[in-house]
Amino acid sequence: PYSPMFNYFTGTIAFLIFSFVFEAVLDLRQYSRYLSQALPTALNGVVDLATFRRSQNYNKDKAEYSFVFGLFDTAETFIILWFGLFVSLWDYSGYLASTYLWEDEILQSLIFMTAHQLFNIITRFPWSYYHNFVVEEKHGFNKLDMKTFILDQVKGLGLFLVLGLPLTAAFIFVIKWGGEHFYIYLWAFAFCVQILFITIYPTVILPLFNELVALEEGSLRTKIEALASQLNFPLTRLYRVDGSKRSSHSNAYFYGFFKNKRIVLYDTLIDQCSEEEVVAILGHELGHYFLNHTIQNLVVGNVQLFVQFYLFGTFMYDAQLFKDFGFGDPAGATMIGFILFQMIFSPANDVLGFIMNVFSRHNEFAADNFSAKLGKSEVLQKGLITISKENLGNMNPDPWYSTYHFSHPPLVERLQALQDSKLE
Repeated sequence: PYSPMFNYFTGTIAFLIFSFVFEAVLDLRQYSRYLSQALPTALNGVVDLATFRRSQNYNKDKAEYSFVFGLFDTAETFIILWFGLFVSLWDYSGYLASTYLWEDEILQSLIFMTAHQLFNIITRFPWSYYHNFVVEEKHGFNKLDMKTFILDQVKGLGLFLVLGLPLTAAFIFVIKWGGEHFYIYLWAFAFCVQILFITIYPTVILPLFNELVALEEGSLRTKIEALASQLNFPLTRLYRVDGSKRSSHSNAYFYGFFKNKRIVLYDTLIDQCSEEEVVAILGHELGHYFLNHTIQNLVVGNVQLFVQFYLFGTFMYDAQLFKDFGFGDPAGATMIGFILFQMIFSPANDVLGFIMNVFSRHNEFAADNFSAKLGKSEVLQKGLITISKENLGNMNPDPWYSTYHFSHPPLVERLQALQDSKLE
């Protein structure tokens, strides 16, 4: 165990505990809302009592699971830090590299990251199993079988080995090669990786887990193409993905650059909503495009990334930082330095996450209003209600909890905003 005097280590432990307590207070406030079986006045005529109670029970079960998992995750992190298990794993990774291969910082880092990934897979496996096959299964959402569940774990590990390890090696190389102003080159590298993943995810990674097929000819396709034509949205492909293979939750999104946009609809969304509701929901999604929300998120995210990389440069070789966590010379431990920096930067990350949620909720209202201006206000309201009912969304949010956690406004607030926009 380490000295109780204040330093980077004790500050990190203190924030870890504070963060858990803060989250627990918000969780308990929200949990008390889930215990109510009386339909809130704001939902009268919107949701029937039976559906509301199903939503309450589902979200209560999810909240209980999340709280216990959060307790486990916090305790695990505390034990790993307090007993120096990260230090031991790093040292042992260096021993394996120098004994059986060759002594090299990048090789040691890859062994360390692989061992850490395997540890996470093993420790998270029972939690993931319980979430899917107990919580989600109980409420009719889980569509996974054990074979698919296991294969997903294997595929996830495979992606880490094929993509994660080379990117880790490149990450360290760029820092070493970049010199004093490495953060500029590291940001440029990270930006290129983002663009690469945006490009290859739908065509290379997604097909490993789901089947992506062209949406069949019919009235829905015709209506969506008419909407794209009306807005001059450069739609080149329209896909259906078999989200029902794993869950009955629904979604829709678009991707692509410049004049090559593609829309993806989950089969669950198509099955749950009417065609008019699907088109109205897509009107909302296209609102994000025409209101430049996608570009805004990309710019803001990359500014944050650049600042973090710059600040990392001021801590990368901080001997006191490494000493406080029980590590030795920081010169040959770039990846460890970055992990430690992420730990001490976590308070700022939490604040930034809250600000981004506020920003996101503002954009969601704006996208709703965009769809409403297309004459789809009433149909969009019906679609939002349908999605909320089918997915058993949180219909009774605590104001503190939703303000801190929600990236999308609560259902009642979105419906009220759409109704107000009709009066303007």
